[in-house]
Amino acid sequence: MPVLDGEGRRLARHRLKFRKLPGLYGIVRLSPEVPVPSWATKGDFSAVTRTADELSVVCPAGNLPDGVRSRHRWMGLKLEGPFDFEQTGVLLSFIEPLSSNGVPIFAVSTHDTDYVFFRDDKSNAAFDLLREAGHKLIPSAAGTGK
Repeated sequence: MPVLDGEGRRLARHRLKFRKLPGLYGIVRLSPEVPVPSWATKGDFSAVTRTADELSVVCPAGNLPDGVRSRHRWMGLKLEGPFDFEQTGVLLSFIEPLSSNGVPIFAVSTHDTDYVFFRDDKSNAAFDLLREAGHKLIPSAAGTGK
């Protein structure tokens, strides 16, 4: 399905480079009142977001303690940024081929770039779809997502 602007014109997709984060990740929802657990912030990548409704944690799956479960194991990708805040459609260009083909994602944005997570059991399909859309997997430095 093409990406259209507000006037129905087809927008050019960004062709992005991305890296695979090492290992698998867990995504969990905790009560909004709990303090940020120490296990939530260890590893090459973690994200903690607190709202009035929840404390969301994305962290390496191996960090999850007994009693805290992620419904799925997630593979993480780092888009090669940084991206200027004025640049539009970056994340959309990356996730549209996935969402159009039934691959659920979880996205995390930072100041410099975006991270996209998809279920490990969808990884073969996800990589094929991203490649077909013109995105390019580049090697990560040994042991890091850099």
